[in-house]
Amino acid sequence: MIDFHMQQPTICAIATPIGRGGVGVIRLSGKTACEIAKKLTKRTKDFTPRYAHFCRFYDDNGVILDEGLVLFFRAPHSFTGEDVVEIQGHGGMILQQQLLSRCYELGARQAHAGEFSMRAFENNKMDLVQAEAIADAIDATSVAAARGAMRSLTGEFSKKINELLNKLIHLRLHVEAAIDFPDEEDVDFLADATITKQLNALKTQVADVLFGAQQGQLLRDGVSVVIAGRPNAGKSSLLNRLAGTERAIVTDIAGTTRDILQETLVLKGLALNITDTAGLRNTEDVVEKAGIDRAKNAIATADLVLLVYDVTVDHDPVLLAKELFGASPNPKNMLLIGNKTDKLKHIDDLPTDIEGFGLAYVSCETQSGLPQLVDKICEKVGFHPPENTLIARTRHLDALKRVQVALNDAEQLHVYQAGELMAESLRLAQMNLSEITGEFSADDLLGKIFGSFCIGK
Repeated sequence: MIDFHMQQPTICAIATPIGRGGVGVIRLSGKTACEIAKKLTKRTKDFTPRYAHFCRFYDDNGVILDEGLVLFFRAPHSFTGEDVVEIQGHGGMILQQQLLSRCYELGARQAHAGEFSMRAFENNKMDLVQAEAIADAIDATSVAAARGAMRSLTGEFSKKINELLNKLIHLRLHVEAAIDFPDEEDVDFLADATITKQLNALKTQVADVLFGAQQGQLLRDGVSVVIAGRPNAGKSSLLNRLAGTERAIVTDIAGTTRDILQETLVLKGLALNITDTAGLRNTEDVVEKAGIDRAKNAIATADLVLLVYDVTVDHDPVLLAKELFGASPNPKNMLLIGNKTDKLKHIDDLPTDIEGFGLAYVSCETQSGLPQLVDKICEKVGFHPPENTLIARTRHLDALKRVQVALNDAEQLHVYQAGELMAESLRLAQMNLSEITGEFSADDLLGKIFGSFCIGK
């Protein structure tokens, strides 16, 4: 139970988007939140917790600033675990700013980005994964991403990590016992298959969680995709067909696209941050050349390159890829897309895969092959999320990969009966797992995570 007198100074922020709206919410959290609300409303009685009070809000001269509802949540039964007051007034920008300024005058200070969620984390109202999921839910670009964020927010991802931690701690106890009591026959666990069995089970479970986290990261961050190729291959037409609208200008004139055009699409739950680029060719046109330079820069940093080519002109797309991108283009991050199949009489003889690049055939004119192309893109980036995918971040994947390394080291050390070194590897694995939920975390990591939040969170 949180002691009222031990609560932190009161912070305040607008919790709804600034602008015109029917309702605007200002949130206060801290030891004087209730007293500030009483002075703001000229109320002498305490607010009843979890009850909506209709009030008028006054400035220091007694002039009415606005009217609305006040809700009081007494510690520890609140979002932050502290005393929290939510002031619900009208959503006009001027009205909200006046109320906010009045709260400052009465002793509250401006909340830092993510400070409300930071206090909830510090007061054990949520762990770090759940805190991150708040921002992920707000920023979700698809229904699948929103649902994944909500599953993480309600603790499903944390539950998986905690299950791993419990099993890892149990394994560490076995190993430590073998080290501390080497002469005791009943605890000579290093000499039997018990630890090997537990290690293998842990490695399998970590691999399963990592796979799910990789899908969750794709769901959250999406994929950086660049559409590239010769002029008039159909790059801009492909973008328009995938977007379902005329986003890019399309003409029969080579070099129409002279600059990069960026668009974010959500296809089958996967967010594609697509960049359409100028056609790659040698040119003396200064403007077009600048566009081609930008195209090359975008290609160099893309997660996936869609090389679009005209099937009636280029019959060897791999040779084309080598010509446009260098002697050894990477097939892992490139998908070859043969366009204008409507101009061919027969397409059954076209190859389905060349040197690991992967092939897709479309007609931007008739829109045939587009669903299969989307499937190919998902396959290329490894996006096959199950229904219960949980949102994850790069730091989660990094920690899980370090856990895998530590467990592999522990397995090798167990073979050589190096108990002390094995125990250290297991300790590192536990420390890396604990980073995910925030049981072990550096202050700079916490600051970076919560600093990305909006002010009212």
